Amino acid sequence: MAAHKLVLKVIVITGASSGIGQALAEHYADAGIVLGLTGRNQARLDAVTLTCQEKGAHVIASVLDVTDRLKMEQWLLALDDEHPIDLVIANAGISAGTGGVLVGEDPAQVRHVFDVNLHGVLNTVEPVQGRMLVRGKGQIALMSSLAGYRGWPGAPAYCGSKAAVKVYGESLRGVLKKTGIRVNVVCPGFVKSRITACNEFPMPFLVDAERAAEIISKGLRKNQGRIVFPFIPGLMSWFCMVLPDFVAQYILSFSPDKSVENQ
Repeated sequence: MAAHKLVLKVIVITGASSGIGQALAEHYADAGIVLGLTGRNQARLDAVTLTCQEKGAHVIASVLDVTDRLKMEQWLLALDDEHPIDLVIANAGISAGTGGVLVGEDPAQVRHVFDVNLHGVLNTVEPVQGRMLVRGKGQIALMSSLAGYRGWPGAPAYCGSKAAVKVYGESLRGVLKKTGIRVNVVCPGFVKSRITACNEFPMPFLVDAERAAEIISKGLRKNQGRIVFPFIPGLMSWFCMVLPDFVAQYILSFSPDKSVENQ
């Protein structure tokens, strides 16, 4: 679908206190831009806010947990009342895995990963989506992962939650395509951040967060349905998805285990 022109003046980014979220906030920060930023760490969020303000942006920041549906809705709608939101990037997420435990993940961890990575996305998107529908314009970006293409035995909940976000976003794009609202799914590979710093295994094609922000913003500007990077890991993830299950299971049996929850 050809991309229509969308002027971005008000941008909301969750999980903006580090990693991709921080890089996106600092990438978009400029004079005339209003940034609505959330994170869970006050000190880190304050530092990002200051950097964005120094670049000329008007920043409205709040320490929020995306799993709190009511507080997210109240904050988003209050912000939208004052500054109608043009782009929302549902970026907040956590990483987790089995940590090498043969019986899998702790059930409480599984629930928490899905709550943050999936329900946190819904809690971010749904209030804004309603307002955008009324206005007949806007853009919604959902942060999935290359891990959402195929389940890795070392990270069942993480892969499952990111797969759910990917499929939901792709479906939502189809539903909203005639309403004037853009929907984009972002599927990054390994991006340098506090979370990936905890991984104790090689991370091929590791991308700097600043470079990731550039790729994502370019894809959003072009209204790409899927923003997938880096290219080679993206191709390999797609290939594992289309392989017969027994072949993919054998290949992935050699994949490393992710550590337990990283936030």
